[in-house]
Amino acid sequence: MEVSDMLSYSSAVASHPLLGETIGANFERTVARFGGREALVDVPAGRRWTYAELDAEVNRLAAALIARGVAKGDRVGIWAPNCAEWVIVQYATAKIGAILVNVNPAYRAHELAYVVRQSGLRLLISAPAHKGSDYRAMIGEIGFGETVYLGDPSWEDLLALPADPAAVRARMASLSADDPINIQYTSGTTGFPKGATLSHHNILNNGFFVGELLGYTEADRVCLPVPFYHCFGMVMGNLGAASHGACVVIPAAGFAPEATLQAVQQERCTALYGV
Repeated sequence: MEVSDMLSYSSAVASHPLLGETIGANFERTVARFGGREALVDVPAGRRWTYAELDAEVNRLAAALIARGVAKGDRVGIWAPNCAEWVIVQYATAKIGAILVNVNPAYRAHELAYVVRQSGLRLLISAPAHKGSDYRAMIGEIGFGETVYLGDPSWEDLLALPADPAAVRARMASLSADDPINIQYTSGTTGFPKGATLSHHNILNNGFFVGELLGYTEADRVCLPVPFYHCFGMVMGNLGAASHGACVVIPAAGFAPEATLQAVQQERCTALYGV
């Protein structure tokens, strides 16, 4: 048997071609088309952004991360419940080619230590605490120093770093759709969690075609009570919506049935995700 016969890759003609762009380029294409439309609503925080406003926040953080020394391929972790900053970090890291490492909000210190070590984490962006878990204490316990805390002076200090928009443009121009951009971990029920390294091409097309199957347009408003750290939230939710100009609605930091139903009614959502 020839080696070429053993390759696990198949290419065929499709009626709807795969997207061949990076997440950042796709997001900016949506911003150009629907800049004035609502992109993100954080219901518990009472905050909302149009696509143009969200892109400005994303670019601000992207430039700050470059100023902090985050290079293409560096691992940047996000350890937080669902919030607007999670989404902003997702797109900012994608624009600068940093690999976003999703950290499960339910992790304990020993699980966090494993992911930090196994992924080669360069920087961790974390909530201070969630549902009785003191993230700051656990991070201190494992001795990881490169941490920025949401809602903390360290977050404001990061955003206050000298921003160079040209650096973001140059970084984006150096990226390929086949570059790795995200690491997601399995549950670890059969041993240590396995880190799956995913590319722009992987997750952008996953999200886009979920949106296609659901018939999303810029008129849709998607309520996301599912966790962002999982593929359901950040890919099928965030990327599925943004690739079609739809709006993401965050009903609560974690799953809360009453808050979710209230958000659906209040924000006139057209889609609701759940398991």
